[in-house]
Formats: sequence, structure tokens, C-alpha cells
Amino acid sequence: MKFLHISDLHLGKRFNEFSMIEDQRFILYKILNCIDKEKPDAVLIAGDVYDKSIPSVEAVELFDEFLRKLSERNLQVFITSGNHDSPERMTCGTSLMEKSGFYFSKTYDGSVMHHRLEDKNGAINIYLLPYIKPAMVKSYFPEEAEAGKLDSYTEAVRFVIEKMELNPKERNILVAHQFVTGSARCESEEIIIGGQDNVDAAVFADFDYVALGHLHGAQKAGGENICYSGSPLKYSFSEVNHKKGGFMVELGAKGEVRIDKVLFEPLHDVRELKGTYNDLMNKKNYEGTATDDYLHITLTDEEEIPEGFAKLSLVYKNLVKMDYDNKRTRAAGIVEDAIDVEDTAPIDLFEQFFKMQNGTGFTEDQKNFAQGLIEEIWGGER
Repeated sequence: MKFLHISDLHLGKRFNEFSMIEDQRFILYKILNCIDKEKPDAVLIAGDVYDKSIPSVEAVELFDEFLRKLSERNLQVFITSGNHDSPERMTCGTSLMEKSGFYFSKTYDGSVMHHRLEDKNGAINIYLLPYIKPAMVKSYFPEEAEAGKLDSYTEAVRFVIEKMELNPKERNILVAHQFVTGSARCESEEIIIGGQDNVDAAVFADFDYVALGHLHGAQKAGGENICYSGSPLKYSFSEVNHKKGGFMVELGAKGEVRIDKVLFEPLHDVRELKGTYNDLMNKKNYEGTATDDYLHITLTDEEEIPEGFAKLSLVYKNLVKMDYDNKRTRAAGIVEDAIDVEDTAPIDLFEQFFKMQNGTGFTEDQKNFAQGLIEEIWGGER
């Protein structure tokens, strides 16, 4: 059986002040074209369908159009909610949609939905795990929470998977939206300070394929069959070198899995340009190039160009960012070592900020008070 794995559509997202709705409409049609060519039996969408928990009307209409086009192809579609989605809104009308072969993960309530498909090699079980935090799991299993068994993301996800009671003799697929330890992040993703959201890849070992969402760069995550498809579009300049697409996954008999990358061509690319103002504005240098791509331009002029951004925008219509790289900016030390927020505890980051503002660290009472606030905000997670 053949599956197309995609994720992180982020419908309704804006790139700086630019709406990307037409770029997203274009890429969804490219995905449909891929489906028509490759003929998968089902589509797996691993979360972050929308960019906001309350999506715009145009984002909802676009997704509705996409689902309608998928239904015309007689596909089964399995969708899980991500950290940007509202699972309650995502599941509206699902009982009716299931009759058309569309299956949405429900809001986590102590159990995980699973659906059973059949082919010549037997059963394939597809489990839909929405984005979860330890606090969500704790609320349904107070005894385990009291015993300290659900404090980390790894412990929570492992416990949830154990409750699935997988049949190891059958083929099992998980569609999930979590951060697997050691995976490469991008600027456009939501980062939790202290690296608290890390999940050890070992918790997924019993699945034949794990279709992950959350990270925008396509990659394997701690195992050959544990994969992030990445977002179908570039959403930050940290993604300029990405080749965007999804994975075509084919399951044969138990233990036989083939994974192929499929690429989607965007309406507009995301690129970086560097040079002097005169070179970049010279018609012979930009004529015939994609001047309507989303661009970050770095000027190397030693003197600042008056109204440089506005002038460049006359040629480069989707200019997102402009800065300088010259003797002045290098001497000013604009690029400084950044704090590794993933490996620093929230309380330590908070104290560093406090010290910058006040010239001294926390007192013991202040530290206890700040820690209490952090625990309240993150639902007991540290």
C-alpha cells in the first residue's frame, strides 16, 4: 500500500507582511498533481494544517477546497492536529467526513484513534496522535502523574504509545506532531526553551513507519522509518537551501518499507542576494531572474543607501528583509554568539534577562517566585 506523507501546511501564514495564501493554493495543486502521477492509496497529513489556532476565513476555505479535490480522487486521508492547530476546531464534522474517507485525530482524551486498512499483505493500522504535552496526559492518568512517570515529553509519549497495545505481527503507522531529539530545526518553527519538548526516537521503535510533522526540514529522525516530511513551502530564510516536498511511502509485507522523496515546485522561491546597490539595481543583472521571489538582500555598500529598502522594492516586489554587510556593521559586532535556548533551562534564561535589566541576579525568594510562574504557565513542565 502506498502513502503520501506531508505536513506543516501552515495555511494562512504570512511571510513578514506578505500573505502567502496564493503560494499555498499553488503548492496544494502541485501536491494534487503529485497524487495524480504517483497514485497513492492514502495521504498522511502530520499536523499544523493551519498557522493559527483560529485560522483566517481564506485559510479555512483553501483547506476545504483541498479536501474537496482529494475526495474527487477517492483517497483515504488521515490528518492529525499540530501545535498551531485547534484540535477542537479541526474535528468539527468528522463523523460525517469519515464516510468520505477523511479521518482526523480527536482531541487527546486518554486514548488515540486508530484505523485499519487491508491489502494483499494483511492489515495496516494507522494511529493518529495529536500534538501532546505531558500536562495533557497527566490529566487523564493522575496515578502515573503522581508517581512522576509523566514529567517529560519522552515519558508522556512513550506512555501514550504503550496504551495503544500495538500488534507487532501487523504493520503499524503512526502520524504524529512532536519534536524528536537531535533533529534540525528552522527559524520558522516554534521553539520551546530549555528543549523541554524533546522526544526520544526510541519510543517509536515498534512502528513500521512514523509520519512526523513539526519540523520544516525533511529529515530522518533517529531511525530509517521515522521521518519528517518538512513543510511544502519555505517559511523562513533559514530554509533557503531546502528542497521542499513530501515522502512517498510504500509498505509491502511486514518489514518491507520503501521511502522516496517527492518534490514540489513553488510559485515563488525564498532566496538571499548579496552585493552593492548599483549591481543589484543594474537591469542587466536582474533581467530574466525571478525578481518576485521572497528575498533577503544584503548590501555591501560602505555608505548607507537612503531609502534603500523602498528603492529595491521597486524591482524586487517581494523584498522581505534588507541589511548591510560592510566594515561598519562588522566592527559594530552585529553578529554575536546566541544563547542556545534549547539547552538552557527556562529559569536560567529568565535570570539572565533579569540580570541584564537590573545588574544583579535573583535573590532566593525571587527565584522561587519566578520558578512558580514558569510551572504555572507550562502546566507543571520544567
